[in-house]
Amino acid sequence: MKKVLLIISMLLGSYGFSQSLHPLEPSKNHYLALKKLNDGPNAERSSLDGIHFTPNEYKSLALSYILMTPVYLTDSQIIELKKGTVFPANSSDQTQAELEFLLDWQKKRTTAQVQRAAQFFAPIGYWPHINVMKDHPGHEANRQHVMFEGRTVLGEECTAENYPKTFALLQGVTQDMRIMEFTVKYHLLRPRPYVLERKLKPLAIMGSPSYASGHTLWAYIQAFVWSELLPDKRKAFLDLAYEIGESREIMGIHYPSDEEAARVLAHEMLSNMWSNPRFETDFKAAQSEWRTR
Repeated sequence: MKKVLLIISMLLGSYGFSQSLHPLEPSKNHYLALKKLNDGPNAERSSLDGIHFTPNEYKSLALSYILMTPVYLTDSQIIELKKGTVFPANSSDQTQAELEFLLDWQKKRTTAQVQRAAQFFAPIGYWPHINVMKDHPGHEANRQHVMFEGRTVLGEECTAENYPKTFALLQGVTQDMRIMEFTVKYHLLRPRPYVLERKLKPLAIMGSPSYASGHTLWAYIQAFVWSELLPDKRKAFLDLAYEIGESREIMGIHYPSDEEAARVLAHEMLSNMWSNPRFETDFKAAQSEWRTR
């Protein structure tokens, strides 16, 4: 009997996680309220539906990420995830309510909120192409950004040097996130909110389509990975991701539905990665770094 149990244990270890992925939390706050509104075209505002991110705005660097090879996702998974994305029509009641929501943020945002959104969160982001070029002036900062959420929640000792396996896992996950981000953005070509609503004064002009939010996709997929490594810290990581997503609304550069879509897509991405043997191996290696913490 012991031999049979050992064989079963070995088989489970070879073909899948014994650890279950946490389910996605329900929508909350304004994201829940806004998604209840009609997201279909409204004939009274039909002229808005002809507005989209135009080819003269395309950025070759962003487009090049679509051509990269994913680490943990397959090409077919990326295609299927892309097909499942759709944004509220420009003329929809939901989009109009979201634009009003952003105008309200513009009126009430404080200096402290603006600084945290535009100066603290906005510059954060791992870019795989910079990692390739070690003489790039932003190489070291780019590496540090991989562990940003870990350092923020766990402390300054959370570095690539101290947790190299966790760093490697997050590098792979974030490379796939960038591929997914621009695959979806350039598939849908949603215009930025300040294009539809001229009263919006964004804190930055962005060079890529709006849907889904790349910052929020990065924030949540990392938060989901971290919270699988350290389940007792899940709330802290998800609260941080929520704040990062909300910071894009404070800046006036993303609709709330861009943030909510990114949160859902991040969990779908991790769900797909969960069945990849390479991801399992790398996740367990990272997990081993935290067992004695």
